[in-house]
Amino acid sequence: MTDSDPRYRPDGPYAWTRLAALLALGTTSGVGMWSVVVALPTLQAEFGVDRGEASLPYTATMVGFAAGGILMGRLLDRFGLRPLLIFAAAMLAGGYLLAAQATTLWQFMAAQTLLIGMLGSAVGFAPLVADATLWFRRRRGIAVSIVASGNYLAGTVWPPILQYAIDTVGWRQAHVMVGLFCLAAMVPLALLLRRRPRTDADADATGPGHAGPAPAPLPQGRLQIMLVVAGLSCCIAMSMPQVHIVAYCGDLGYGVARGAEMLSLMLGFGIVSRLASGLIADRIGGAGTLLLGSTLQCLALFFYLPFDGLTPLYIVSALFGLSQGGIVPSYALIVRDHFPAREAGRRISLVLMMTVVGMAIGGWMSGEIYAHTGSYRAAFLNGIAFNLLNMSIAFWLLLGRLRARRARVAA
Repeated sequence: MTDSDPRYRPDGPYAWTRLAALLALGTTSGVGMWSVVVALPTLQAEFGVDRGEASLPYTATMVGFAAGGILMGRLLDRFGLRPLLIFAAAMLAGGYLLAAQATTLWQFMAAQTLLIGMLGSAVGFAPLVADATLWFRRRRGIAVSIVASGNYLAGTVWPPILQYAIDTVGWRQAHVMVGLFCLAAMVPLALLLRRRPRTDADADATGPGHAGPAPAPLPQGRLQIMLVVAGLSCCIAMSMPQVHIVAYCGDLGYGVARGAEMLSLMLGFGIVSRLASGLIADRIGGAGTLLLGSTLQCLALFFYLPFDGLTPLYIVSALFGLSQGGIVPSYALIVRDHFPAREAGRRISLVLMMTVVGMAIGGWMSGEIYAHTGSYRAAFLNGIAFNLLNMSIAFWLLLGRLRARRARVAA
């Protein structure tokens, strides 16, 4: 597709309007990741199960979300974003309506995992990020960071709304209302996204901060594997404070409420970090931003070891949030540095969904380490070890990028 109208060129007015729609879509569809968390105590009482069984829908949703993200990335390259979003809206609506009718926990979990997580909310993260990379060149870093903030915003906006609805009309009616809202909000937004981005050679033209597709330091298949390993490693490390800070504070005698406050502080600063990292990425590129964020995250993890007082833990949690927000979006920029635009959907989705898998593995792994050692110290050290692996891959990618740039200048 060619288009001489400057309004529809990369970084043009349409690109920014589209970016706002993508953020709204990500925030709306992100409800699927949070509604099951808010409803957990209610579901436990409704279906007469213990806390472990009531937590299963969340775990299954994470698995479905990761698998769905990979699938939807491939479909994005083939069909474009608009039909996927309309499909996702229908799946979210149908999933919430079916979940509201569930008479057993397993029926609820099936609707939550397959329709809401895998076929609905999964469209609202990695495919949106991939689409944003195709509409921006000079401001690709901040654009990706804005879109990737949608799941953070969903975690900020949806829980109080859901809790109020559950307290007011009950969890079943609340689920019906959420499903209908997703359908009513997402379909009109999707219909606005009529234009498909360019995926020819011109879409990979050079620009400040993004030198276009560079020669890969490895064959593309192996480079993809390296990025998958990096995504898994960084999020295994990232999951340690995010998943266990509440329990850690309880063990230290400060109470779980203090831990919840630290988690909120961490995620709030994560939004700031994500946006700031986008601005930084527009100057130093994705690999440099990944190395910077990973290094700062590693330092924050180290600080958890000697500092376990209440005030220091608040400070370290804030620092951790400021360090980690830009790591995941950096992978989308790295993919666009080394792979053609026509493969952006499947390549980016695979790496970003592996970060979700890393969060799931890391949360479980830290719990197992705690169960065997009776302390979180070894779990923090485990996170640091995986973080160092991620840092080494980021450093290697940055060196390859710098060598390619010097080779182009010399030519």
